[in-house]
Amino acid sequence: PRKSKKNCRRHALYVDFSDVGWNDWIVAPPGYQAFYCHGDCPFPLADHLNSTNHAIVQTLVNSVNSSIPKACCVPTELSAISMLYLDEYDKVV
Repeated sequence: PRKSKKNCRRHALYVDFSDVGWNDWIVAPPGYQAFYCHGDCPFPLADHLNSTNHAIVQTLVNSVNSSIPKACCVPTELSAISMLYLDEYDKVV
């Protein structure tokens, strides 16, 4: 079945360090692809969504009581980035 564009998925989000005023202490990289999660988590939750037990219960409760918010999507994995930055002595770390 075709996935809806409204379902929970990863979206691009580039963080440019100069846009947030960090380019005076971050030497490299100039930014990074942070991504963000957004979209609906439809009932019933599909296996590929890697739902937590809490999200499953919250989705069930929302299906009978709409005043309880739907479960929202969150990252299932994060990764580190390598950076060069200036410490308090203006030394590159």
